[in-house]
Amino acid sequence: MAPDTRLYAAPGIRPAEPNARLHALFTVALCAVWVFTGLVPHDPWKPDEAYTFGLVLHILQTGDWVVPTLAGEPFMEKPPAFFLTAAAFAALFGGFFELHDSARLAAGFYLSIVLSFLALSARELYGREHGWVAPLALIGCVGLLIRAHQMITDTALLAGFAIGLYGLCLSARRPVLAGVALGTGAGLGFMAKGLLAPGLLGLCALLLPLAFSTWRRRQYLLVLLAAGAAILPWMTVWPLALHARSPDLFEQWFLVNNFGRFLGLNDLGPESAPGEYFVMLLWYAWPALPLAAWVLWQRGREAFVTPQLQLPVLVFVVSFVTLSLSADARELYAMPMLLPLSLLAAASIDALKRSAANFLDWFGIMTFGLLAIVLWTVYIALMTGAPAPLAARMAQLHPGFDARFDPWVLAVGIAATLFWIGLVWRVGRSNRRAIINWASGLTLFWVLTNLFLLSFIDHGKSYRGMIDELKVHIPAGHGCVASQSFGESQRALLDYFAGVRTQRVERVPSAAHSCDLYLWQGWAVDPEPLGEPWVKVWQGARPGDRRELYRLYRRDPAPG
Repeated sequence: MAPDTRLYAAPGIRPAEPNARLHALFTVALCAVWVFTGLVPHDPWKPDEAYTFGLVLHILQTGDWVVPTLAGEPFMEKPPAFFLTAAAFAALFGGFFELHDSARLAAGFYLSIVLSFLALSARELYGREHGWVAPLALIGCVGLLIRAHQMITDTALLAGFAIGLYGLCLSARRPVLAGVALGTGAGLGFMAKGLLAPGLLGLCALLLPLAFSTWRRRQYLLVLLAAGAAILPWMTVWPLALHARSPDLFEQWFLVNNFGRFLGLNDLGPESAPGEYFVMLLWYAWPALPLAAWVLWQRGREAFVTPQLQLPVLVFVVSFVTLSLSADARELYAMPMLLPLSLLAAASIDALKRSAANFLDWFGIMTFGLLAIVLWTVYIALMTGAPAPLAARMAQLHPGFDARFDPWVLAVGIAATLFWIGLVWRVGRSNRRAIINWASGLTLFWVLTNLFLLSFIDHGKSYRGMIDELKVHIPAGHGCVASQSFGESQRALLDYFAGVRTQRVERVPSAAHSCDLYLWQGWAVDPEPLGEPWVKVWQGARPGDRRELYRLYRRDPAPG
């Protein structure tokens, strides 16, 4: 019988527990609640959700997936993997939910893939009993909570990273299957967001045998060959179809939106500041980051000769350095770094000093207990008007919000709170109690937030009401509508809610002279942007938004 080359049994990692199966079932249930809470129902929010759904809407309306199109204009920032998946979910579940909510279910689909393959990676590295710890560490990361539940391509990118990371973890035991997983993950990441995933995963795959002797074996070549074969269809079918459709659009996507963003040759995204990701991860990756730091501190130099730690450390360092060198930076770009940190956290939790584990446990219980009290207080204020100062403040934030009592919301809120209290009370005394209570506390916070405040938040963030008001002032059979400074998210939502597509004067200057209607977006403090022959017929904003202002003008056929 061939020897088992699984990369587990690292020194200092605890052996199997008798309750491992029960813990695994609990993890699946908790992750399911965490994943699917908050996906519905709310309108697409700007900036990322709104323009993403605009691209999904184009596929639903036309069936064209080759050229991502937003409100009638090519939008070449990202390949179409997530848009296609979201369109499929919208088509399948559009009869049960609103179209945009159905499309957002794609985020839950990709999150399920992420957590499943992260559990497989932890199991492969550290043994079966550790497979449930890494997903709890990931869903406990503060920065992942909101972004992961949005309709954005980064969830598909994260799924690709998770599959590719599992391939690297599996490489010592089943090289061909590992290569297929590595290539498939890199390919999915490529079709989600371009060259980042194949670049990072490919660099890690090449550096592993160069840096560590564990991967310096002849069979590792099978991993690389299988990965190359698996990624080939992902990296050829859509790019070739796009190039055949329009070489100019292909160049815009490949050069401007891949290399241009990284090198800072365009102004498509926010500029990166020195040390931005370092500072960001201090809160974004909590508590996975301090747990990962602990195992490296405890093991010292031994960590770099332990294969189970070499792999996640290398993946994190390569991702961190690459993203830090990029001229374009956003907090959601840090999501892939949470995967190796969660693996390291799974390795560290059992070796953590009991005092540190107790502190994390106590800190989590106090934090989420206090947040639950705050959320219950806000809910009571919305329902009853007491305490009056808080109710007045909420009304000031989102004017016109109509709070309606739902007994099911109250019942589920009480059940979730009591379940968390019972869980905190009954979980056995161990280091793993800290990560269980933290993940469950964050999930309670997420559940109560969506139960009590989702409709309130959506009232202020949604453009539906404002666009409905605007639509009244756009006559049936109108000619073209010119727009100035009109954002991508707003153009997508105007197309969705009103069926109106504007001609941007930034792109088509002649629209300012040929169109009968003119839509302007700017700040509330800005003076009137247009004079004769334009007459303002409408002005509006979202409820409580004192910054963004929208004005609609009609061309006066007889000035004066």
